[in-house]
Amino acid sequence: QVQLVESGGGLVQAGGSLGLSCAASGSGSSVNTMGWFRQFPGKQREWVARITSGGSTNYADSVKGRFTISMDNAKNMVYLQMNSLKPEDTAVYYCDLVLLSGRHYWGQGTQVTVSS
Repeated sequence: QVQLVESGGGLVQAGGSLGLSCAASGSGSSVNTMGWFRQFPGKQREWVARITSGGSTNYADSVKGRFTISMDNAKNMVYLQMNSLKPEDTAVYYCDLVLLSGRHYWGQGTQVTVSS
């Protein structure tokens, strides 16, 4: 069974930086992509960034140039470095993993709060 565990959320002032980590277990070498989503209160979850097992990355326009996603294939970990944070980045951030089979898994989420 695939499990994802996020860490690194917290409180930061606007303009500051925060790094998130997500550890995947049980996926073996069958990872297709890993990524990050976020959910604002009362809103649907929105996509933030994605990285393929080959290292290709994509970002939502709202975070492009400020957030960086990276992956350690050997450790099955994905990271999200968030710089120049804004109050509107405040959300619960979720790690996701998609296997080559198409199965999709989510982490439990970690709160990021950016104060103005």
